[in-house]
Amino acid sequence: MSTSSSPRTASRPWSSRLIILVPYLWLCLFLLVPFLIVAKLSLSQIAVAQPPYAPVFDPAAGLAGIQSFIGALSLDNYRTLFSDALYISSFFKSLEIASISTLLLIAAAFPIAYGVSRVRHSLQPALVVAVMLPFWTAFLIRIYAWITILQREGLLNDLLLALRIVDQPVPMLASDTAVYIGIVYSYLPFMVLPIYAVLSKMDDSLLEAAADLGCPRWKTFWLVTFPLARPGLLAGALLCFIPIVGEFIIPDLLGDSRTQMIGQTLWTEFFANRDWPVASALAMVLLGALLIPIMIMQRMQNDAFWVRR
Repeated sequence: MSTSSSPRTASRPWSSRLIILVPYLWLCLFLLVPFLIVAKLSLSQIAVAQPPYAPVFDPAAGLAGIQSFIGALSLDNYRTLFSDALYISSFFKSLEIASISTLLLIAAAFPIAYGVSRVRHSLQPALVVAVMLPFWTAFLIRIYAWITILQREGLLNDLLLALRIVDQPVPMLASDTAVYIGIVYSYLPFMVLPIYAVLSKMDDSLLEAAADLGCPRWKTFWLVTFPLARPGLLAGALLCFIPIVGEFIIPDLLGDSRTQMIGQTLWTEFFANRDWPVASALAMVLLGALLIPIMIMQRMQNDAFWVRR
């Protein structure tokens, strides 16, 4: 009996390790390796060749080739980024648009999520599907639809003129306003769903207890509902802020040259200028900047976890 079971017990640790090893291999293959490639490109120099950068690692060159390869790497691209006003302005413009858009998304999404969480349970799935409905249409088509709506002879100006709110068409396309409208429209479900997921689990007895103690509705909302919804707000803010910083399509189609965001600069350097090293350095700086809000949220979640315990 013991001899027949010993091979099984001996094989279990290896199978368990293999199961644990699979996600690590996946992360190494599709996250760590591309990250290292981009990091290496950011330390290279532009070259009129194929590929358009130097140095290129040649394993056949042996130890001398490795030494010359390492010696040719430099931080010149990072110095260029922090000394050129174009990169600095596009980076801060991205942070500005992402921050304001996230605040607008919170202001628009919280009433929707709160309203959906307070209706009858039988209606909630249909309302959640209604929130997700725009995703059933291609993203690019939806942005092109906003071009039709916001242009000078578009539907919105026609409506404003028909209602006699304005006397002449208002230029809305190719502006920061158009970019904010497109971003809020496109990312709204990413903010609504995390807030709804938290509010839908809220214990109604807490609201009843506050009402029994004579707490006004506005104070109940501020002292009970809003603190309980904070994890959903933080999750939604991160889900929106991080991709908005690197957004390319919306500012390119709805904005103008004054709304040059970091995603557009990246695309220009990589495809138009074919300056892969500078584009890689820009991507590394962007990644480093986005790690800050991720670490802040992780810290806040850990603090909230220990407070609950």
